[in-house]
Order: sequence, then structure tokens, then C-alpha cells
Amino acid sequence: MKNLHFSQSVFAQAKKYGKKPAMYYRENVTDEWSHISWAGFGHQVSAIAKALLELGVVEQQRIAQFSQNKMENLIVDFALYNIRAAMVPIYATSTTPQVEYIVNDAEIELIFVGNQEQYNIAYDVLQDSKYLKKIIVFDKTVVFAEKENTMYFADFLLLGLESSKHFEVQQRQSELLESDLACILYTSGTTGNPKGAMLLHSNFDEAMTSNTSRLTSITDKDISIAFLPLSHVFERTWCYLCIFKGVTIYINLNPTEIQQTIKDVHPTLMCAVPRFWEKVYSGVQENISKFSPLMKGIVTWAIAIGYKHNLDYLRIGKKPDLYLQLRYAFADKLIFSKVKRTLGIENANLLPTAGAKLSDEILVFFRSIGVPITYGYGLTETTATVSCFEYTGFEVGTVGTIMPELEIRIGEDSEIQLKGKTIFPGYFNKPDANAASFTEDGWFKTGDAGYLKGSAIVMTERIKDLFKTSNGKYIAPQEIETRLGVDKYIEQVAVIGDERNYVTAIIAPAIPALEEYAKKNKIEYQNVDELLKSPEIHDMLHNRIVILQKGMANYELIKRFSLIKKGFSMESGELTNTLKMRRAVIMQKYKTLIDEMYAKQ
Repeated sequence: MKNLHFSQSVFAQAKKYGKKPAMYYRENVTDEWSHISWAGFGHQVSAIAKALLELGVVEQQRIAQFSQNKMENLIVDFALYNIRAAMVPIYATSTTPQVEYIVNDAEIELIFVGNQEQYNIAYDVLQDSKYLKKIIVFDKTVVFAEKENTMYFADFLLLGLESSKHFEVQQRQSELLESDLACILYTSGTTGNPKGAMLLHSNFDEAMTSNTSRLTSITDKDISIAFLPLSHVFERTWCYLCIFKGVTIYINLNPTEIQQTIKDVHPTLMCAVPRFWEKVYSGVQENISKFSPLMKGIVTWAIAIGYKHNLDYLRIGKKPDLYLQLRYAFADKLIFSKVKRTLGIENANLLPTAGAKLSDEILVFFRSIGVPITYGYGLTETTATVSCFEYTGFEVGTVGTIMPELEIRIGEDSEIQLKGKTIFPGYFNKPDANAASFTEDGWFKTGDAGYLKGSAIVMTERIKDLFKTSNGKYIAPQEIETRLGVDKYIEQVAVIGDERNYVTAIIAPAIPALEEYAKKNKIEYQNVDELLKSPEIHDMLHNRIVILQKGMANYELIKRFSLIKKGFSMESGELTNTLKMRRAVIMQKYKTLIDEMYAKQ
């Protein structure tokens, strides 16, 4: 399939695999899984392509999707690609103003939506939009406000099945170009409005080739779960790679159900962000903390054996001696296999992780017990993967080596700069942003700081996140936040200190864990507010923060912190749709709290 245009991969797989399941889906965690075969997948892509032509969709027209993860998302994607139209995904949690902004920016005339809430938002936008004309709804239980501009996906599919526009679709396919716009993915927008990164078919073609070259263990026997939003470049490109490789995909509709889905499916593949593994790690550590001293000692011994076997030997391609193999087999049977079975990842082949900084401590723990987390780095603008761990030779503390056919250099302010076929051509309708994003000699400026350690990339910080104290010291907040994020009592943390004389933090604690600590230590309180003001709680957290920041420079140490009852969220505007912090929003919202921390001299 190497020389096949990216958009045609579904049809090639339909011909190759026929009735073999391509995707599984369900509406609720209590429902049975249903599936669509590869042949059915290809058949529906063809039908939706014809239906789109029936609506008059023209070449390179931009069509939006606003939905949770659903099988239909991928069907629509490839239908659009086959008639040379472009797809614009919108995060399922987006608000009316956010949807309205993207509709107007990308001049969207047709939008596919998932549930009732998304339909209501799209309908509100349609009322005042000079662009949006029609809504197609995936969920057949959605109640329409009016039927004139709306139809169910099932009826739209029927329109395509009854259409005679087969030859028109073929004509579009014959005119496909590598330079065609495939999609516009809107970036997080941590400062101001999001920007639409344009990705071409050539970008995806190269991503398929380079990832196939690097990730050689993926086969058509694998099973993957689509857990991250398909509106995110990581999950979308990963699912495209799964289709390209003939991997069966289970579509996880509701992110809150993922742990149960993993236990039901037992995937061999699944991409995730570091926060997912932080929560899993915290849960495992919490269970270990309840063990008897003897059992804790056995676990410590087992992890040490796992580290030696998997990191000291297998990581560098060295075969463990027989004695180490026997001890590892015992540790695996006694401890590791039980942990992995409990989590549902005992069959894991490859677990790509990217999107934020992953703690070395967490990475080493999971690798030691035989969980194949493959850590990497990428951006929307690079069609996801820039670098990732190789099967052997990877170094903890790095984000792996650069992908094939990509070039890297370190520019001013230690900025990582890139060139290659997966680099986007620019942002949609944003000439100023495009000029700022590329050097005069054509290198893409990632905005991320780092350096090369041999052939591997070491990430240091997001340049825009760096701040300087009033004493002139530069602080990398993400490094501190990552360290603190592994603690079982800390759910979220925002580091403060720009133009201040010392570093502070706003912490959203893990309240159930604090309540358990209070019970165990006989700390009396009437309600959660009182618990968060408890001097004993503050002393405990302070001591843990001191340990977590051990080895950091004195000017980086958190001198004071405040606890908040409700964590940062997308709904309150403190987080982007990809869970990145909007620091300006947090600074403004908690200004009084922050000022109080600096008033205490």
C-alpha cells in the first residue's frame, strides 16, 4: 500500500480483509459491542461520498465534525478524502462561541454532530451564521428543533446508497493530488483563539510511511482502542495508521469509561497522554501502600529485578542471563502479570504516549513491570510524531529519536526546529502566524525548547511557558508540575512566579486521598473547606513537595501554595480541549489567592 494515495487505504483493506471486523463500537458501557467489517467500512465510505456529492460538496470544501469518538467519524473522514473535500474536527466539549469561531474561520457550510448537546450548539450557531447551512446528526435519539436544515446520519447514508453518483466519485478520485488539503486541525489556543493547522494528504502519506518504518511490531493481529479524542492529531493519525496496517479498532465513546473498556477489550495498542498513566500509577501505588511490610519488600525486590531485566538488558538489546530470566519470570508471575491483568493491559504490544511531559519515575516503573509505554513527542503541525522511543536503545529522560525523513536543528533560545514531509504548510487564513512560525530558510519553529543527546531529543520546556522571577531567574513550570503530579495527594498544580520574587503554586488536591489521610491521622474537620485549611494537611503536603523537588535549584522551589476545592477544567476555561493549562485565565481567576501568597513575607 506504500504507493497508494492515502485516501484509498480503506478500499484496499476492504478488498484484502472482507468480512474481518474493522471497528467495534457501542453507545454505553453496558451495551454489547457491535462491529463493522472492512467490507462494510469501505461500502459506507463510498455511500457517504456519494451523499456528500448529492449535497453539492465541491473539491476542497471544508466540512466539520463535532462529536465524541464514533465509528461514523472515520467513515466521514475517508468519504471526504475520496471526493477531495477537507475535514475540520471540533472537540466534543467545545462551547457555542468556540464552535462559532471555527465555523466562521473555516467557512463551514455542513457539520456532522454527535449527541443532543452538540446538536443544540450547532443549531444555535446555524441561526446566526452566514456560512452554516446544514446539520447531520449521528445519534438517532437526538430531537431536532426543526427538520428543514437537519437530517440523521442513517438517512444521509441511505441517500448515498440510493445515489447514482458513483462515476462522479470515481472522477474525483482520479483527480486526487498529494497536495490536496486533507483536514484543518485547530490547535489548543492556550493564548487567544485557536489556529487551524492545515494538513495535506502528503503529510498523512509520509506519516504512514515513517511510522510503519519505526513501529515494526504492529500487525493486522493487533487490537487498538480509540480513547483520546479523534479531534486530536495524536488519536486521529494513530487511527489512520491502524487502518493502514489492518488493525481492528474499538471506539471508546465516553472518556470516563476507558478503564472499563480496557478491561473488556484487553487491547494490544492504545495511545494515551501522560495524565492517563499518572492516574494509573497513582492507583497502583495507593494499592501497594496498603500491603504488609513483607509484601512491600517483595514488590520492591520484583521492581528492581524488572528494572535490571527490562532496562539494563533488553533496553540496550542485551540478552539477560538465565538466572535473571528466571527471577524475572517469577516476579512477573507473582506481581507484574497480576497488575497488568487488573488494568486490562496484559496483551499490550505498544502503548504510545505523548502530548505532555511524562515523569521518568512513572516511565521507569511501567517499563520495569513490562508495560511497553513508547514515549514520544509531536505537534498538530507535524502530523503528530516528531520523535519516539525505538524498541531498543531508547534513553530515559529523552522523547526518543527523530522519525525517518525528518530533519532537526536547535535554533535560538534552544528552540527545536524541523523540516520534512510531515510538516504542515501553514495555518488557515493566518499569514502573520505563518510568517512567525517559519524561519527565513524554511524551518518550522516548534516553540519547544530542548537539545540533542546523541540522536535523541531532550525536551526542556515550552518556550512560551517559561517565566522569569523578579530576581531574573528563569523557571520552567511544566518541569515542577510534572514532578508534583506523580503524588497521590495532588490532582492538578499550577506553578506561579512570573515577575514575582519566589515561586508559589495553586494545587487542586485529590480530595478522597486527603479525606483518607485525615481519617487515618485523626484530623477532625466539618467539611471539605475546613479540611483544605487544616494546618496538618498543609504540613503534610509541604513535606511531600520538598521531597518531590529534591535536587532542584533553590529559586525553583515552591515557597508557598494554596489549595482549591474544584480542579481546573475546560468548562471554566482554565484548560484547553487537550488539557493544557491556560495560565493567563488561571492567573486572573485566582488573582486574590495568588496575591495573598505573596503578601505573606
